[in-house]
Amino acid sequence: MAGSRALGRLLRVLELVEEQARAALEMAMAELSRLERAWALAGERERRGWRLVTASARNGEAWDRLAGLEEARAARRLAGVLRIRIAEVEREAARRREAFLARRVERRQAEALVREAQAQEAIEANRATQQSVDEWFLNRREHT
Repeated sequence: MAGSRALGRLLRVLELVEEQARAALEMAMAELSRLERAWALAGERERRGWRLVTASARNGEAWDRLAGLEEARAARRLAGVLRIRIAEVEREAARRREAFLARRVERRQAEALVREAQAQEAIEANRATQQSVDEWFLNRREHT
């Protein structure tokens, strides 16, 4: 019985550790999503810069052409930085996913042990009950 309670406490701790690993994975995935949106916006910013360059070629505005070129260059530089950061966060998310899955396996193994211990306790309780009934029946037969 004490072993079953200890296994129950261990299971609860493993559930908490798994939940922490899940939360860490979700945070990494949210960061990855945020960076990917920023990368997509940088691509759109670069396209807007090139559209400004194209428009300035038609209307002859040199300042617009320079602004468009600078906007496209800055967006391309930002996209490059974001690509590097995305790769880092992808690696971190993969590491956290592996950690989460390992914690899940540990919890499931502990659950199996708890179920096995509970089943064993139920068997022992049934045996004790049956033995008590058998003894009562034998005692009753001896007194009659």
